[in-house]
Amino acid sequence: MKTMTYMEALREAMRIKMKEDEKVLILGEDVGAFGGCFGLTAGLFDEFGDKRVKDTPISEGAIVGCAIGAAATGLKPIAEIMMGDFVTVAMDMLVNQAAKLRYMFGGKISLPMVVRLPGGAGLSAAAQHSQSLEAWLTHVPGIKVVYPSTPADAAGLLLTAIDDDNPVAFIEHKAMYGLKGEVPDDIKPIPFGVADIKREGNDVTIIATGKMVHEALKAAEQLSKDGIEVEVVDPRTLFPLDKETIFNSVNKTGKVVVVTEENKRGGYGGEISAMISEEIFDSLDAPVVRIGALNTPIPFAPNLESYVIPASKDIVNWVKGLF
Repeated sequence: MKTMTYMEALREAMRIKMKEDEKVLILGEDVGAFGGCFGLTAGLFDEFGDKRVKDTPISEGAIVGCAIGAAATGLKPIAEIMMGDFVTVAMDMLVNQAAKLRYMFGGKISLPMVVRLPGGAGLSAAAQHSQSLEAWLTHVPGIKVVYPSTPADAAGLLLTAIDDDNPVAFIEHKAMYGLKGEVPDDIKPIPFGVADIKREGNDVTIIATGKMVHEALKAAEQLSKDGIEVEVVDPRTLFPLDKETIFNSVNKTGKVVVVTEENKRGGYGGEISAMISEEIFDSLDAPVVRIGALNTPIPFAPNLESYVIPASKDIVNWVKGLF
């Protein structure tokens, strides 16, 4: 095992696939010699050259459109959208083209493309650069949606995403880029649709995504001091979703809290909550609790931003309310 940051793990996964397969290329704004807005592609331009690490115009629609064309004709593009919020500018290409082409061609083409989306709040980046828009993506058939919470998961899931024959929206929480963790020396692909139990417990299940996994783990440690043992389940992929692991945990604990950073109204956390209520209602000893950001644009001021975004203390309070 070796210690890597979340960012280093993503970069290493791209490097591995680019060495293995000359069809893999990277494109996006400033991903070349500059190394990307966050420095994530640093060094790859020097290693692989401008034909495989390509700077693009400032047009998210063009970036995703180029990725679609490249994938449809046999390449494996990794398209970086500088901020996940800007996926809104590329929604026509992503939703009406990428998500639909395999279906409309009767499965006769492959579309192996990854769209990397740095999202989330916590950096005082304000309302247009801090959103969590995963619910929009999971709503669309034809797109796989990945959201790793650790460096090891980020690396393994990105390897799988690059080799998948379908469009993959790969969400990266930008406030976790500096997060350190253990990564295997020999990084292996992690299959989609396999959740990970980050902490075992018998009293209540917390299903958390992205950075909220770490807030849930902090809350679990605090709750343990009060005699409440929490099981933390990280879906890792939002679609395909590992219902079996989620249901097994809820069947064991009888209580469940769903924590996501997205605005609570219309969020993907509501989809998970509804799924549990509809399919294993008899296993519940209490109503499903859903925690999300307040229904407001993300503020710039750090004190207001931290007020809007869920934190471990909010999780602790809601879990205690179940008892």
